[in-house]
Amino acid sequence: MQPNLQQNSKPAVESNRGFQVWWQMTRPHTLTAAFVPVLLGTALALKSGKIHFGLFIAMLIASLLIQAATNMFNEYFDYKRGLDNEHSVGIGGTIVRDGIKPKTVMTLAFSFYGIALLLGIYICTNSSWWLALIGLICMAVGYFYTGGPVPIAYTPFGELFAGFFMGMLIILISFFIQTGTVDSTSILVSIPSMVLVGEILLANNIRDLDNDKENGRKTLAILLGKKKAINLLAGMFIFSYLWVLGLIIGGVVPAWVAIVILSAPKAIKATKGFIENSLPIQMAPAMKATAQTNTIFGFLLAIGIFVGHFFA
Repeated sequence: MQPNLQQNSKPAVESNRGFQVWWQMTRPHTLTAAFVPVLLGTALALKSGKIHFGLFIAMLIASLLIQAATNMFNEYFDYKRGLDNEHSVGIGGTIVRDGIKPKTVMTLAFSFYGIALLLGIYICTNSSWWLALIGLICMAVGYFYTGGPVPIAYTPFGELFAGFFMGMLIILISFFIQTGTVDSTSILVSIPSMVLVGEILLANNIRDLDNDKENGRKTLAILLGKKKAINLLAGMFIFSYLWVLGLIIGGVVPAWVAIVILSAPKAIKATKGFIENSLPIQMAPAMKATAQTNTIFGFLLAIGIFVGHFFA
């Protein structure tokens, strides 16, 4: 069945070749899940002194490459398991729609891992070699998220793994390479980031709930059902804003970070989009709004921390 799908996609290949196809394969709306935590961790490190911009850039690029590679592994394994076809909703399905060879996708993904590994060596030589072990674990999670005999994405723990490794851990590593330590403030500030990154995966699983159920997945959205999954999504949004409010009241972060409230309209749009629509293609804007909430929330939080540092 898979060879036929690839055969049928050939006409699309002729009309869709170019940078756009390759860019879409990285699933750009998810890349902020890597970029924002690096920015946040670095912003938090300001209070400890000067920022090493070489380490910041290396960490940023390495995180983006690992995220993009993880998306490509997802692309490859979804194809191998027959989950993607030329009518799939979303920007996944590059192999079946645009005719890129599966081997090419995997080669590119591992190339990205290779570059990230080299950047990791640079980071370790300027900080700690313990980070090498942590980095390898992060790469393994990226691969086994959709690869291996029991992919993480097929279990109810996808959101937890994504949130912890792509949200909290990246913030803590970014903070550590600048300061040589991890403190309570960096941990507390990383929690809403962990929650919002996890929400990107939850939103994806709500959209794909019916298709995932047909293909034997046991995602959190499937176990909860659509209505409870949407309630959880909304609750996670509310928790993130209340958590920041608590940090302000507790004096952990400056009052400037209250500007994160400007991202709330996106969170509301995402929640309403899932409540009011039932078809995957109709829920796609809600999924996009969820990712945008993470981006805007994270940027505003980082800006609030930067401003608070300079006006302290």
